[in-house]
Amino acid sequence: MTTVTPSFQFEYNPGKVVYGRGCISRLGPILESRRLEHALIVCGPNVGANDDLMDLMREGLGSTLVGVFDETTPAKDIRTAATGAERIQENDIDVLICLGGGSSIDIGRLMCLIAAHDRSFESVLKETETTGVVPNPDAEASVTSTIAVPTTLAGADMSSGGGIKLAPQPTGEPPVDDEVRAARFSDSRLTSEALFYDPTLFETTPTSALTGSAMNGFNKGIETLYSGSPSSITDSTAVRGLELLGCSLPALDDPDRSSVDLDRVVAGIGLVQYGRQTSVIHAFGHGISFYYPVQQGKAHAVLAPHVLRYVFERVDGRRALIAKGLGIDPVDHDDRELAELIIDAVAEIRDALGLPKYLASLDGIERDHLPSIAAAIAEDRNLESSPPGLDPTTNEIESVLEAAWKAASGEGAISE
Repeated sequence: MTTVTPSFQFEYNPGKVVYGRGCISRLGPILESRRLEHALIVCGPNVGANDDLMDLMREGLGSTLVGVFDETTPAKDIRTAATGAERIQENDIDVLICLGGGSSIDIGRLMCLIAAHDRSFESVLKETETTGVVPNPDAEASVTSTIAVPTTLAGADMSSGGGIKLAPQPTGEPPVDDEVRAARFSDSRLTSEALFYDPTLFETTPTSALTGSAMNGFNKGIETLYSGSPSSITDSTAVRGLELLGCSLPALDDPDRSSVDLDRVVAGIGLVQYGRQTSVIHAFGHGISFYYPVQQGKAHAVLAPHVLRYVFERVDGRRALIAKGLGIDPVDHDDRELAELIIDAVAEIRDALGLPKYLASLDGIERDHLPSIAAAIAEDRNLESSPPGLDPTTNEIESVLEAAWKAASGEGAISE
């Protein structure tokens, strides 16, 4: 049976999407067509030292390349963005090429936001520390353009905002008072001019970086389908993206993987984030990645099966549509069977990627931290997009965390 969303409104403009092997060679002409002449690459130090990748970027950019800012890190410290904003102003940069993973893309966008302000960074930081939101510059301010060139699978590319941390390194257990350690930002002017999905570039990325980010991007497809704001348009792209990812992600950690598998994965990541909605899984992931030295995809790997069981025990969660995306025929299964098949499929992909299974195995987390982690998750804005009928309480969230902790000893079932 085909399910059509009965009523929806859809407005989305992620920029020009360019996909295909060797498509990075079209970067220069696209900049020229937009009269962008002074490009700065924003990336991390490992990407900046990857000659195979950087040579392709230099060739694609040609004479428009002014320099490289290779100081981004997974910590996503707001002060890194402030340092980069100075480079924008000093070198008269009119476009940032955000190259690498979600950290570089988020830092690049925030660099543009900070550089557009007519106030000091200290003033911006003070307001951010108070509100948990980076203030936007004036409506008439000119914001530097960005081009997103992802080389990992986090799926952060089509957003017009992101998350940032207010400390150089995660400091452990979430705060129990009103201290703000992480903040969000969003501005429509941060939408990228173009996004390049070139599997050739992903081939230069270490496999561990691909597998570590994969669950973050993969779960965007699942969450888009069960979120509180579905549309038939995003249903279509999410289901097709899950189909491509579901059949090819398991091969990602195989040294003999084919180029076809990687092509499918890259295309799938582009599809699942088109108009994507993040929801319960991402709220749980933030409760770990914002406060501990844990990559968000690894947090998702541990938590997603447990979060999905919690969701499906309480609401339908559009499980038949999710099953379709994962190659499971819903016709011959009742609701409970279908839920278990979906959870098993997600866990099998996690295991094929060699990602962690247990909360206790993640760096820095102690069992007595779970109540404060649950409290932080309960305040995460992604829960506003929970499936209809689901309103997670702090106690319920803690029970999911307990299940993820106990899973190491085979006690992982979530009670009603």
